[in-house]
Amino acid sequence: MIPFINTWPYERLFDDIYIQTCPFCGADNVLTNMKKSEFKRAQESIKTILIMPCCNARMTILEADQDYFWTDKPLRKGGS
Repeated sequence: MIPFINTWPYERLFDDIYIQTCPFCGADNVLTNMKKSEFKRAQESIKTILIMPCCNARMTILEADQDYFWTDKPLRKGGS
């Protein structure tokens, strides 16, 4: 089971995937370069690499649901 701190929200507008705030550099409203086929793979729980265009950081997506990318590393500050 993937912990919630390993998630990051995304927005989908038609075939474009946006990240409201980059978890690595803090850039706002980032339009990713994720292709429709890559997004479909992530939805099918196939490991997918997303290079953030704002800072070239690498996000390894293990799966994607309707709201979140579930990744292999913590992206949020851990809570109690």
